[in-house]
Amino acid sequence: MSSLRPASVCDTTPLQRFESQSSSSEEPSSPTAASIIAAAAAVAAANSIPPQHPQHPQHPQHPHQQHQHYNNNNINNNVKVDLQLPPFAAGVGALVPKRTARGTAHIFGRIFVDLILLSCVGLTMLGFSLWGEPNKQGFFCSDLSLKHPYKDSTIRSWMLYLMCAALPVSLILLVEFYRSQDKHNQKHSHGHYHSQQEGSGYYLCHMELPHWLLECYRRIGYFVFGLGIEQLTTDIAKYAVGRLRPHFMTLCQPVLLDGTTCRDEVNVGRYIEDFSCSAINVSSKMLKDMRLSFPSGHASFACYSMIYLVIYLQRRMHWPRLKMFRHLLQFLLLMFAWYTALSRISDYKHHWSDVLAGSAIGFTYAVVVTIW
Repeated sequence: MSSLRPASVCDTTPLQRFESQSSSSEEPSSPTAASIIAAAAAVAAANSIPPQHPQHPQHPQHPHQQHQHYNNNNINNNVKVDLQLPPFAAGVGALVPKRTARGTAHIFGRIFVDLILLSCVGLTMLGFSLWGEPNKQGFFCSDLSLKHPYKDSTIRSWMLYLMCAALPVSLILLVEFYRSQDKHNQKHSHGHYHSQQEGSGYYLCHMELPHWLLECYRRIGYFVFGLGIEQLTTDIAKYAVGRLRPHFMTLCQPVLLDGTTCRDEVNVGRYIEDFSCSAINVSSKMLKDMRLSFPSGHASFACYSMIYLVIYLQRRMHWPRLKMFRHLLQFLLLMFAWYTALSRISDYKHHWSDVLAGSAIGFTYAVVVTIW
């Protein structure tokens, strides 16, 4: 009976060989296009080819042979191709790693750690302001650089805080929000078109925070931390050097321990270290501040904030129609930092070298912080 096996069983041999190879190998290889087409052709041929052994009236088949032929046809009709596709064939989603969901506890934990780091800088600056004593430098009575008149600051402190603290935060929030709504800028974010449209993976009270809000937190966090480090560096230099301001003579009116002043001829060419201020209506804060000339805190503050914003806008503001507006805005920011530095010299608050050193500190930290 084995010699009378129908031809339809032999037609499935390539497919059976393919199945036997995939089931017997320990690490099945990825199927090629040729093997897939060959398997599909074998199935189609098995379903379309009629039986090769017609029954003749004068030679009726045995019932056992008829049953075997029927089973073979069923095998051909029910052949299933079990192909083991490679991982990339499952779809693009198989290649994209799933984001880890972070809940409210993780968010507040991260904020707490960031506040600890900022407080280390802020408390150190506060300690300098409350208990720090600048180095006591002496002076020559003939030093003309210390005899300038006292003037109020052109750039007041509230103006400096508004332009160098409130403006950067507001501008970062505005740019990041409109970036999330603009399709052109989404292509520049991490190389993915959909990155701005997706959530951040951070959940606050079962509500997923948007991606642009997370970007705002990062950018503003970098800015604030760099600002604190820059101001701390400036304060360390101020208290370590203790340089006298250009209006020192006018504001202090020094008197030596022997009761003489700079008007007496005995003090001409003499380096004076022990003295007291005889000016009235001068607070202790002003007396302390007149020893903090080097480097300029206004210049370092303004230069850091403006340079940071200029670099930020260059990297994040990619609207083609607003390219000239971006350049205009960058120019105005640089001019504010430049004017602030010049006003510290014209107001006799600092020497030119103080302003140069402060601007260098602010520029250096702005460049370092923006390298992310």
